[in-house]
Amino acid sequence: MDMIRANGLALHYADTGEADLPVIVFSNSLGTDFRSWDRVAARLSGQFRLVRYDTRGHGLSDAPDAPYAMSDHIDDLSSLLDGLKLKSVILVGLSVGGQIAQGIAIHRPDLVRALVLCDTAAKIGTADMWQGRMEAIDKGGIEALADPILERWFSDAFRCSRPEELVGWRAMLTRTPKQGYLGTCAAIRDTDFTEQTAQLSLPTLCLCGTNDGATTPELVQATANLITGSRYVQIEGAGHLPCIECPDALVTALTDFIQENKLV
Repeated sequence: MDMIRANGLALHYADTGEADLPVIVFSNSLGTDFRSWDRVAARLSGQFRLVRYDTRGHGLSDAPDAPYAMSDHIDDLSSLLDGLKLKSVILVGLSVGGQIAQGIAIHRPDLVRALVLCDTAAKIGTADMWQGRMEAIDKGGIEALADPILERWFSDAFRCSRPEELVGWRAMLTRTPKQGYLGTCAAIRDTDFTEQTAQLSLPTLCLCGTNDGATTPELVQATANLITGSRYVQIEGAGHLPCIECPDALVTALTDFIQENKLV
């Protein structure tokens, strides 16, 4: 287990691969920890240095009391990368992790040379939607909304064909610290990067599962359209977490993007 003090918190992270390899950094989605990237990391092992971490309030990282601001998450990752002495990384973010990635590119462009934005957007949902979710979880816990969340995370085919595996992902979701989940909901609720993301000019790949019920393909493509020269790719049959459901397709899109942009 590797822990680091970053932005005043203890963050759980993994840093694997030779130090001289190109660096890819992964930021996870709401209700997951960095194990959600395991299948992608396994397929990229030996080719890249891979850094994964549990965002604040998730996994084994500190879970301060809610609410959080998106700037908290951005400062956490900035501090982690500074602590590891990393700059100019390929930054991959999923859902809220994709908003964190956009924030890094906006506020700390020295840290990132290319973005991969998975199932995310410059603005996700409405304030009323997030407030309603937070009130339901505050009253009944994450378990109260677990079923509809899992329906957005995974396609019908995945949920029906892999029920045993679904038990594990459900446990990851429901065991997320309540303050961490609520705090991050508040951060997403209050974030709209539309104007700032439209000013970005670095190589960017936007990915989305065709069956994503949380950030729809139309929403993700609209964010891709904000960034000059970005590329948009759909992952057929995947829900909100293609890194789990369709890792081969995600890795193919990622490595093609890296090669096309001469990032290695």
